[in-house]
Formats: sequence, structure tokens, C-alpha cells
Amino acid sequence: MDRSSLLQLIQEQLDPDNTGFIGVETFASLVHSHELPLDPAKLEMLVALAQSNDEGQICYQELVDLISSKRSSSFKRAIANGQRALPRDVLLDETGLGFYKRFVRYVAYEILPCEMDRRWYFYQHRTCPPPIFMAAITLTQIIVFLCYGARLNRWVLQTYHPEYMKSPLVYHPGHRARAWRFFTYMFMHVGLEQLGFNALLQLMIGVPLEMVHGILRISFLYLAGVLAGSLTVSITDMRAPLVGGSGGVYALCSAHLANVVMNWAGMRCPYKLLRMVLALVCMSSEVGRAVWLRFSPPLVASGPQPSFMAHLAGAIVGISMGLTILRSYEENLQDQCVWWVVLLSYATFLVFAVFWNIFAYDLLGTHIPPPP
Repeated sequence: MDRSSLLQLIQEQLDPDNTGFIGVETFASLVHSHELPLDPAKLEMLVALAQSNDEGQICYQELVDLISSKRSSSFKRAIANGQRALPRDVLLDETGLGFYKRFVRYVAYEILPCEMDRRWYFYQHRTCPPPIFMAAITLTQIIVFLCYGARLNRWVLQTYHPEYMKSPLVYHPGHRARAWRFFTYMFMHVGLEQLGFNALLQLMIGVPLEMVHGILRISFLYLAGVLAGSLTVSITDMRAPLVGGSGGVYALCSAHLANVVMNWAGMRCPYKLLRMVLALVCMSSEVGRAVWLRFSPPLVASGPQPSFMAHLAGAIVGISMGLTILRSYEENLQDQCVWWVVLLSYATFLVFAVFWNIFAYDLLGTHIPPPP
């Protein structure tokens, strides 16, 4: 029985008068007397949703949303009220799981703060589409690094090589009119140490986030951090070039860490305090290294070294936009006022940055190093 046939059957048997509501007792009898083709988590939540309603009715549209894998804020509140009706067993008690299912369970406990959401994700997770965005970005960055490393015969501090900054991918203030550079700088890196740090975080944090929240949300967050990083550099460090995917990486990491802190009691990932401290130390060290290379370069350079402001811009995007995304698991972002406020703020920043890049350099008489 497909989804449309199931919904038609339920409406015909439970709501023949098309009132929009289904009686709890009638619904419960259908659930227990028929083998409905639903995931176990969905059946449990349907029963909890029915029992949480004081008027003894369940909204037919909420039933459609659940079967269609859509969850509104009101639906989540109703489920929370009826959560005491859900079984008390947890995913950690599941036995006999294969390797991939154990990995999915691990991702659920790493990313989601609520046992109900973890079980929902575990049961409705599908292998298609796979988390290809973060994997593709990381693979492309590695290939680009290997190509330039072999061409320049340099694997660390590549930005000091005179040919490196001639790449059409690097952001340089003298090439602001080439708009693609505001994005493509994320494929270039200072050296093996920056690439390794970014690639590790993209795979360890980015891939699980993409598995849970989907390719559209995570790719949007990552690219928003990348764009905010280059635009922030063009405003605050106007003479500096920029390389590295740190804007997107810090957007993902800051969003995840902020989500963990705000849901500290519900997060069940092991050694979370130790891992939080290590993550903050590593991220702070990377920012410190970028500041050191910017203002105290260890080698003689022909121009200013890449800026560190993209790290900070990415972190701000992660704490604002990213946290809103991660706190809205399986919810429609367009239904939330806070999402539109964040989106409007980001759009305002983009408009301001565009006009800044068009007019401010000439008005302020900023001396830009000649582009390579």
C-alpha cells in the first residue's frame, strides 16, 4: 500500500464526513487492528499525538504531515506533551545492528539532543541521497592542493610562492570584480596544516550534520559562511587576500558547538566536556596561527598575507543562522519568525558589503597591493 492509498483509507474509515479531525478511540483501534505500513517511530508518535489531545481528537493534517515526514512546531509540541506515552527504551539498547546502522545511531547521538528526535532519525533515515556535499568539497580541496603542491613543489606556506597568488581561485582585493573569487578561495589553502585541519572538521562534523539535516540546509550554511568570510575581509582587512575554507568550516563548527551547549543535558555524546574543550582549543589555535601569519610572516613575502577575519565571520554565521537551522530538525524554516529575522540580517549584510566593495575603496583612498 503506497502513501496516498494509506491516507485515503484512513480518511474514508476515520473521517468520512471530512471534518478534518479523527477520533482518538477510532484511530487507536485502527492502529492496533491493522498492520499499517509505517515506521515504528511514526506509529509510536501517532499514538502519543492522539493521547496528548485534550478534546479526544487528532487533526487529520497533522497525521498527513507525519506520514509525509513533515513536522511543524505545533506538531512537536503536541508530541512533547504526549511523550510520556512513548516506550522508555532508547536506541542504545538496540542489539543486532549492522555496521551502517550502528554508525547511523552514532550520528543520531552526536547531533540530536532529544531521544525522540534520535529515534525518529534512526527509523526514517535512508542511504539515498548520501552526504555528498561535504565529501565533494573536501575531495576537491585535496585535489586542488595536490595539484598546486606538485606544480610549485611546496607543501607548506604555499602563499609565499609568487606563482600561488596568481591562481584564478584566490580572493584578492585587486580582483574584486571577479565575483567567483568570493567563493572559490575556499578551495585554496595556505599549506598542508590548514587543509588537514579543515578537511578533518568537514568530515567529522560536516558529514554527520549533512546526514541529519540534509544537503540543502548544510550546503547553504557552509556557503553562507564562505561568502560572509570573503565579504568581511573585503570590509575589515581591505588590503589582504584570502584562501582556505575556514569561513564555512567555522560556520558548521560554531553552530554545532552552540547547539551542544544550549542542549547540554540532552546531548548523549561521550566525553562531551573534554571534546568541547579540545574543539575550542583547536579552533582558537587555528585562529591564532592565522593572525600570526597575517601580521608576523615567517618568510619574506611580496604582499600582505591572507586574512584571518573569515574565521570570525564564519563563527558569527554559525552562531546565528546555523544554530537556527540545527534547532529546527525536521521543521519548516519558513514557518519560523527567527529564521526570517536571521535571513533578513544576512541579506542586509550582503547588500552593505556589495556597496562597500563598489564605492568604499575609492572613497577611502585605500592602497591595494597590485594583483599578481
